[in-house]
Amino acid sequence: MTLEVKKNIFIELGHFLKQFNTNETVKNENVLKNDLFFDEFNKLIHLSQSHNGWYTPEQVYFSIQSWAEALTEENLNKWLSNYNFDVVVPKNIALILAGNVPLVGFHDFLSVLITGHNVVVKTSSNDQHLLPFLAKYLIALAPEFANKITFVEGKLENFDAVIATGSNNTARYFEYYFKDKPSIIRKNRNSIAVLNGNESKEQLAALGEDIFRYFGLGCRNVSKLFVPKDYSFVAFFEAIFEYQDVIHYEKYANNYDYNKAVFLMSNFKLLDNGFLTLKEDNSHASPISSIFYERYENLTDLQAKLTTEADQIQCIVSDNLIEGSIAFGQTQQPQLWDYADNIDTISFLLIR
Repeated sequence: MTLEVKKNIFIELGHFLKQFNTNETVKNENVLKNDLFFDEFNKLIHLSQSHNGWYTPEQVYFSIQSWAEALTEENLNKWLSNYNFDVVVPKNIALILAGNVPLVGFHDFLSVLITGHNVVVKTSSNDQHLLPFLAKYLIALAPEFANKITFVEGKLENFDAVIATGSNNTARYFEYYFKDKPSIIRKNRNSIAVLNGNESKEQLAALGEDIFRYFGLGCRNVSKLFVPKDYSFVAFFEAIFEYQDVIHYEKYANNYDYNKAVFLMSNFKLLDNGFLTLKEDNSHASPISSIFYERYENLTDLQAKLTTEADQIQCIVSDNLIEGSIAFGQTQQPQLWDYADNIDTISFLLIR
């Protein structure tokens, strides 16, 4: 398949995904293979929470719509225009995927196929259904993909390079196990926000989206705030009150109760609004239902600090306070060219 053919296939996948929305799911008769896949995918979305308690329909719909918006002709052309695909010799690329948020490994999956390689996928036990379904849809559109997509349950074998995502502990295992293979090994990262007290209510409400989307389980979720020395959290708590319904999800509520109890038994000083706790802490990685915060003296010193900690940070959110930061409310809507850990996956795949 030529690059243009592959792009058109993924554009068609975008059209398919666009039909499924948390507000209204409407079948578009012009979408290819809809009679075979529309009803089945709609059922799968609503079954996802039975497969993984964190995968509520709202969260799955959000992920699907994010990919529907990404898989357009304009986005694919912009993403791929600066690469030379003529040098690719097809290889078998193994993917070890995470399962913290729905379809979290789709970008790697897309990257391998769009560059012309064969993909060997080991899904997370937490997300075993969504990606295989989309793979079936792609194969229905282009039967040639049947020989280029393999899902495995046991040991990975017969691969030439690997992209693996896991915790810091599993990354050490991956680095040892795959030491003789070209690899991208992704570890724990967290996202942060830098505030100065001049943010509008709308910006702080958008920050709530960065915090609560996917219940805070993603590496692009904000888990820590940097605030000025005299910062008051009153405006922040008022702005994020619209996310209060998160406490009605049992798994989130259990984490809130447990983590709050642990903090209180340890005599930590907490700020609490009934569905989120704030704890002053130097770490970037806060538990679910809690956000850490750290006070800073000046932005120059903070910029230097964050530069030294860049390997721990996925995204920085601010109102242009920190170089390279993104706007409030945008962490969970990355573009195709926004690579995880700032590692260019396409360039990695093109030099194999």
